[in-house]
Amino acid sequence: MGMPTLTIDGKLVEFTPGQTILEVAKANGINIPTLCHLKDTTPTGACRICLVEVKGARTLVASCAMPAGNGMEVKTDTETVHVSRRLNVELLLASGNHNCLTCEKNGSCKLQSLAYAYGITDIRFKGQTQQYPAETENPLIIRDFSRCILCGRCVQACNEIQVNRAIGYGYRGAKSKIVTTGDRPYQDSDCVFCGQCVEVCPVGALTEKKAVGLGRPWETAKVRTTCPYCGVGCQMDLHVKDGKVVKVTAADGQSNKERLCVKGRFGYDFIDSPERLTTPLIKGEDGRFQEASWDEALTLVAKKFKAIKKEHGADALAGLTSARATNEENYLFQKLFRAGVGTNNVDHCARL
Repeated sequence: MGMPTLTIDGKLVEFTPGQTILEVAKANGINIPTLCHLKDTTPTGACRICLVEVKGARTLVASCAMPAGNGMEVKTDTETVHVSRRLNVELLLASGNHNCLTCEKNGSCKLQSLAYAYGITDIRFKGQTQQYPAETENPLIIRDFSRCILCGRCVQACNEIQVNRAIGYGYRGAKSKIVTTGDRPYQDSDCVFCGQCVEVCPVGALTEKKAVGLGRPWETAKVRTTCPYCGVGCQMDLHVKDGKVVKVTAADGQSNKERLCVKGRFGYDFIDSPERLTTPLIKGEDGRFQEASWDEALTLVAKKFKAIKKEHGADALAGLTSARATNEENYLFQKLFRAGVGTNNVDHCARL
């Protein structure tokens, strides 16, 4: 038997049983806008932006949560669909303080992009429903509830991707908000500050505190690199402006799948620290350190190693490597000591 098929906007496509309409559409290059959808998590259908028409259905359906069915006829680009999507965008804009000029997310906000796409210049609905004050107490994350659209992406990221289970939905109706256990501030909760909630937030409700005001998306350049904090090899993007890293976001690497820990995401201050060594130092005869070139430093180390080995034997030397280095670098280090120096005295800071 062949693969099941359905029709999207007049195009007959195959799909794998278990896929949603949204997944089938994306796999075939058909764009359906979303706000709440988060890859590799349970669909919620919370934002109602991905609504589509399905022949035989009494109402529009959320494509992110509707399983594809054999023989379905789906329409994603009708007047009814666009009227509904536009209305939902207007309602979300009216729900809080979505002033793009003062928002840190300006230029990378999904709600802003949808409002622009639908040409929304005025909001018919008045009366902000989100009245909670912003949480700014901790040094890493700002939670601005007035900009939250309750899409639930942060909850899914915390509970299903990172599995920290630090946040969830709280209260009811117009008083709904994202809460920690007991509705405590982040620093008093079970939050480990991995920042995955900030990573997935589509609007300006969650922002990195240290990065506020340091650079708009169009002012920064992304530089792909490997996190230096351990040997896992997590991929990350450095957001660089005028030669300075202003923010770090996760990249879709094979080892981390768009995830980072608290050190990888927020611990980049050392890059521009005035205390950081930027050149080798050699202690002079007066006991003071003096700057030297790499050739001078390595030549001195090799000379000292040879002298110690000649006088006391190879086992008088030992090497200690770092968990911040990659597996390949650690392999080369131990090979240098075992094959080059001639000793098995090699240890690692993470062994214990």
